[in-house]
Amino acid sequence: MIKLDIVNAVVTRTNVKRTDAERAVETVFDAMKNALGRGQRIELRRFGVFNVKPRKTGIGRNPRTGEEVNIPPGKAVRFKPGKELQSI
Repeated sequence: MIKLDIVNAVVTRTNVKRTDAERAVETVFDAMKNALGRGQRIELRRFGVFNVKPRKTGIGRNPRTGEEVNIPPGKAVRFKPGKELQSI
């Protein structure tokens, strides 16, 4: 499923114009990106929880040369599905 499929589902279920549906879907995604960027947790009841977790410094390996490479610490978005989603 891609973003266009979500827009089409909104258009079909709500009978709003496609441009309004696109704007609504884009607004929701932008709000989620901004919240995660601020390190906030997003909880969607009966669906799941998105949160940002720190990623540790690590040592990787260059697959071509086999040489070790330091991987800097960072942040990663994690998703934990809700009970309803797990039962699918």
